[in-house]
Amino acid sequence: MNTVILVAAGKSTRMGSNTDKAFLSLGSRPVIAWSLLAFEQCTAIDQIVLVVRKDQILAAKSVAQMFGISKLREVVAGGSRRQDSVVNGMREMAPETRIVVVHDGARPCVTPELIEATIKTAKRNGCGIAASRVWDTIKYVERGLTVDRTIDRAKLWAVQTPQAFKVELLQRAYEAVEEQKAVITDEASAVELIGEPVRLVEWSRHNIKITTAEDLPLAAAVLKIN
Repeated sequence: MNTVILVAAGKSTRMGSNTDKAFLSLGSRPVIAWSLLAFEQCTAIDQIVLVVRKDQILAAKSVAQMFGISKLREVVAGGSRRQDSVVNGMREMAPETRIVVVHDGARPCVTPELIEATIKTAKRNGCGIAASRVWDTIKYVERGLTVDRTIDRAKLWAVQTPQAFKVELLQRAYEAVEEQKAVITDEASAVELIGEPVRLVEWSRHNIKITTAEDLPLAAAVLKIN
């Protein structure tokens, strides 16, 4: 069984106060509905666990019902950090889960094809992480606005989600995160922490994450929303 933990419990601080970007309108649907529908349509996904802010649980259930999300197993409250939210979601997975996929609810442009590609890589290599090559020239700045050096972009990748893992690998990685009291920003970092290889799945930069209001029209263009 393959289960996705769809994480949409962030504070959305860069969107402005009291704004939950997961429930902003993107065309005729809330942002979170686009991801829910992609996983619903993906034949490689069996169940969905949706993690949202505690005050949005009822709203999340209503969205799932409105858009006919039949694979939804549970809606749970997130934690204060991303890693806490993912752990909360993993606690609700079916015991039969063998591959767990973690996805940002703020990435509405995910496709069933990308989801399947990460799962296929995870089955073969332990994990499969969506990523795109970095094409911009990257400058390293220690402080202020003065450049210290230029970083070789040929070796740089921008990591996205979905990130798919064999369950036992991600569980072991999160145990290490807790033991070391580490703070991580994605699941691949947890796997790196225990010294296991992280395998990338190259994908388009169009799989954008909505972080600020300016990202909404970009996502609409990718999704070809009028």
